[in-house]
Amino acid sequence: MGHFPIGWPPMDPAAAAALTGTLPLPSQALAANGAAYCVDPALYAFVPPHMMHPAPAIEAEAARRRQEEENAAIRLVHLLVTCAGAIQAGDYSAAHGNLTEAHGILAAITTAMGIGRVAEHFAAALSQRLFPATPHAAPPTKPPAAPAELYHHFYEATPYIKFAHSTANQAILEAFEGCGRVHVVDFALMQGLQWPALIHALAKREGGPPFLRITGIGPQPTGPRDELHEVGLRLAELARSLDVPFAFRGVAADQLDGVRPWMLNLVPGEAIAVNSILQLHRILVDPDADPTVTAPIDILLNWVTALQPRVFTVVEQEADHNKPSLLERFTNALFHYAAMFDSMEAVGSSNALAEAYLRAEIFDIVCGEGSARAERHELLVPWRERLARAGLTQLPFGPNALRQVTTQLIRMTSFSGAGFGVLECAGSLALAWHDRPLYAATAWRATGGDAAGAVTNIEGCANGNSRNGSSESNSSGNLATAQGAAKGIIMQ
Repeated sequence: MGHFPIGWPPMDPAAAAALTGTLPLPSQALAANGAAYCVDPALYAFVPPHMMHPAPAIEAEAARRRQEEENAAIRLVHLLVTCAGAIQAGDYSAAHGNLTEAHGILAAITTAMGIGRVAEHFAAALSQRLFPATPHAAPPTKPPAAPAELYHHFYEATPYIKFAHSTANQAILEAFEGCGRVHVVDFALMQGLQWPALIHALAKREGGPPFLRITGIGPQPTGPRDELHEVGLRLAELARSLDVPFAFRGVAADQLDGVRPWMLNLVPGEAIAVNSILQLHRILVDPDADPTVTAPIDILLNWVTALQPRVFTVVEQEADHNKPSLLERFTNALFHYAAMFDSMEAVGSSNALAEAYLRAEIFDIVCGEGSARAERHELLVPWRERLARAGLTQLPFGPNALRQVTTQLIRMTSFSGAGFGVLECAGSLALAWHDRPLYAATAWRATGGDAAGAVTNIEGCANGNSRNGSSESNSSGNLATAQGAAKGIIMQ
């Protein structure tokens, strides 16, 4: 495993514009990354001799077409970046001209792969950004599915969310070792996809599983379905089938900064883990916001620290999309999502809804300003500084965690050997595409309170396993607890 430099430097617009002249096409990227091709000699028996050695004219024509495609790609990227700069400067006429020419190039090249695939989404986002100011621009498009459905398709089609779940679960399992009553607070339940693996792992724990309680935070129901309730039922049924004592509580909140500790119904004697997968960036503010006003992220991190959790697991995009400048934000996002789409293309992730999940992020980054923007991805260096200011100390992932996460990722997915890798640096883990980190995972605890020592006053940890002395330890009690939790403890 290699090492990566945590915290990519901000992309200078001028440097980014220069880079557009060297942006690699997919074929160049493959060659640069050492792609090798193996051809069976037997296949030549089926190839006519005149096709085995193409005429010079055919070779020249193919080279000319490749050069034209490369020039078109360079021109396309330049037009998109220039358009973003014109919008930032308020020159909507120039921006519309740039975008019109970019659409012309997109109409002449393939958008099913390569730079055309990602550029199509950025051009569409620029069109939506221009729509209020330019009558000839495209009107806003409706999302093809609900956010939860897009998330599920992205989870199935790519290894990124699986990596996030695997790293977080590994840290939680290690933090809960020896504890008899454990409580996971999930900042975004998202169909509960992360927790079946944890329940299975706890069921196999030496000495028996602990009493597990999960508090899942999710949006207010908008229709007749209560998704938090449905997830609780599914998790309770799984826990019952594995004989894991279990309770579930749902907390409905449309915004994470609206959650307060009293909503979590904390119980003395429980070891607590707080879990955040791709959520903390959503409550960041502009870097140039009024420093005298406490930011929502600081309020949340302060009360998380006050909970004294055994572990606080955090996974975020390793990207720099929280710049006030649209041009910087746009340029950084264009290169980041080019890598994302390249990785999806390499493993054949052609699921339109999985792609729409990333498209929604692109539109938010390009079209949103001020409080309207939610996708405020930042690099790991500022995240480390922010979490440390809140009174948290990083718990490094050790070699065993790296080995476990890598093994689980290979077992759970078909992405091994496709250019993905799990990298380690200074105790953090990242899922990378050809050594470019795209998602970073860290684990934390409250500073000054040794996690092992801090739980000595927690009855569940001090007393060991919940099957040894808990009033809910018998099998019929476990079943009743799980069923009752899913039906009666869920708070709307």
